[in-house]
Amino acid sequence: MRKIEIFDSTLRDGAQGEGVGFSVTDKINIVKALDNLGVDYIEAGNPYSNPKDLEFFERIQNYSLRHARLVAFGSTRRCGIDVREDKNVQALISAGTEYVAIFGKSWDLHVTEIIRTSLEENLRMIYDTVEYFSSHDKRVVFDAEHFFDGYKANPEYALATLRAAENAGAVCVTLCDTNGGCFPEEISRITETVCKQLQVQVGIHCHDDMGCAVANSLLAVEAGAGMVQGTYLGFGERCGNANLSSIIPSLQLKKGVACIPDDKLEVMTKAAHYIAEVANLTVRGSMPYVGSSAFAHKGGMHVDGVNKLSRSFEHIEPQTVGNKRDFLLSEVAGRSAIIRRIHDVDSSIRKDSPQIAALLQKVKELEYRGYQFESADASFKILVLKTLGRFKEFFRLEDFKIIGEPMRGENANSATAVIKIWVGDRLEVTAAEGEGPVHALDCALRKALEVFYPSIADVRLIDYKVRVVEHKRATAAQVRVLIETTDGDSVWTTVGASTDIIHASWEALVDSIEYKLMKDQKGVN
Repeated sequence: MRKIEIFDSTLRDGAQGEGVGFSVTDKINIVKALDNLGVDYIEAGNPYSNPKDLEFFERIQNYSLRHARLVAFGSTRRCGIDVREDKNVQALISAGTEYVAIFGKSWDLHVTEIIRTSLEENLRMIYDTVEYFSSHDKRVVFDAEHFFDGYKANPEYALATLRAAENAGAVCVTLCDTNGGCFPEEISRITETVCKQLQVQVGIHCHDDMGCAVANSLLAVEAGAGMVQGTYLGFGERCGNANLSSIIPSLQLKKGVACIPDDKLEVMTKAAHYIAEVANLTVRGSMPYVGSSAFAHKGGMHVDGVNKLSRSFEHIEPQTVGNKRDFLLSEVAGRSAIIRRIHDVDSSIRKDSPQIAALLQKVKELEYRGYQFESADASFKILVLKTLGRFKEFFRLEDFKIIGEPMRGENANSATAVIKIWVGDRLEVTAAEGEGPVHALDCALRKALEVFYPSIADVRLIDYKVRVVEHKRATAAQVRVLIETTDGDSVWTTVGASTDIIHASWEALVDSIEYKLMKDQKGVN
């Protein structure tokens, strides 16, 4: 089986994405996750660019990686400066990594108009820098920035930049579609041409500005590239980078090209959600392979087909990449979908059981009132347990009151929640402030329950959505609230609906906490 190398740039190129920022501890945790996944290289940052990356390279030396090799990132020497005097170069030496990734200009436009030097000096900058690191026992990956644009404008010069790196001792030259503006057939044709002319390994680095980064990377591998660079969830500058969580299983499961150890494919989904959690992002439901909707079925005919023969509507088995099959509840899903969802809670319930009819009727009534369970699996499981008479009550609301007030000062809280709840035969009265009424309610509920259920401290809300169900009624309309929650190990979604947004939010909050408590007691999975 052919093997290609996976070069993950989540901590460097991914960190350039809008709204993404990593602490040093975040970066170390992501390194551990990627190493456990089995990627070959982890590009971890530029030690010259900021003190945080410098601290990271110092601290990471205390950790032993089982598979991945760390890579420090930087540029060629600056024009007109001796390589030994360049501070960026010396910072990369001090990073202590065996591998360094060096980017240099391969588009003549950038040479003359951006860094404003001669074409000959740019070639010397590439050669001098790569040769310097090679002479210091560093293995150099040369990233030919804007290579495809450069090749289309001046193929002879673009190839000359690659040969300069190859002749200086680079172990890989990476062709970068930095602007993300190339079509797959261009990437394929140019990559094949380059691979025929060089002896050194060729890599591919694509951006997603046309939505083609994954396709471009796959075709580059077919054309001869032996390394794929990308970020694990595709986030990065502008529209992002090639998504490795799509590329790896596509190559390994569809093309028979080894990317990571076979037994690591099943941790791909878990790794995706963990990295997203550390990055304070969410995994888009529709993301291939690892998204929550990747193997979700809604139409009645689809559900029936999957039940009879899963490959009739699924291109792979979801558990292959650590994901799971889901049957969405809706007016088009049919009876089979509800039965499969019930079996997640109690596999002994039969198709002709009276509980099925009762639950179907309950779902129809609630959806008519604005609830939607297709994306709120946690609330549905709670509903099933209540319908079956197997729900354990962890707490009971006596009353709550919201006090709103104008915000005073930049960091002032704008609402206070007072809550009375029963836990067993004990009445707990608690108050908390928050940035708005829902946040205040969430804080008060946690404050009241953490005494009895300490694991709630691990729970946090990661998404909050409100949708108006009946637009024509304006401010008196029914609203639906969806809350996405995590405990650091898994993610679940709950729903509430009411003409009062606070009450709808309360319902979703309560389901969220109850689901966590049931999960702790193995009442749901």
